[in-house]
Amino acid sequence: MFRHILVAIDGSKISDNALKAAIEEARVWKAEVHAVYVVETGLFSSLPMDSTWEIMYSMLEKEGKTALDTAKELGEQHGVTIQTYIRQGHAGNEILKAINELPVDLVVMGSHGKSEVDRILLGSVSSFVVSNSPKTVMVVRPSKP
Repeated sequence: MFRHILVAIDGSKISDNALKAAIEEARVWKAEVHAVYVVETGLFSSLPMDSTWEIMYSMLEKEGKTALDTAKELGEQHGVTIQTYIRQGHAGNEILKAINELPVDLVVMGSHGKSEVDRILLGSVSSFVVSNSPKTVMVVRPSKP
């Protein structure tokens, strides 16, 4: 039923859980996974385009590449092919663009981002994607301690 699964990752514990869920679904359905990390440029779009902005962007991009490399390695450990993509912009919009550009049957994402501040500043990306996605979305909640 699901041949191409998109997983949105942000390097948080909850997105690690979403990645694990996507890999498990991929194993069940013999599917390929597309992992997307969005450098959220809205966080500092009001700042002047100077070296500070470039440093912040560079740090976030490096964090994204690390998260995607980790995702790819985890997929390989479980026999699942993971294609990785790094995008920039508003996370919700960029995830929706990826859903429409890639051959996606299922979207897997965490219920919230890295921090409560992210939720306040950015809104709930998962709610936005669930409301606007043309594809089925699986929202992964935090694991209980």
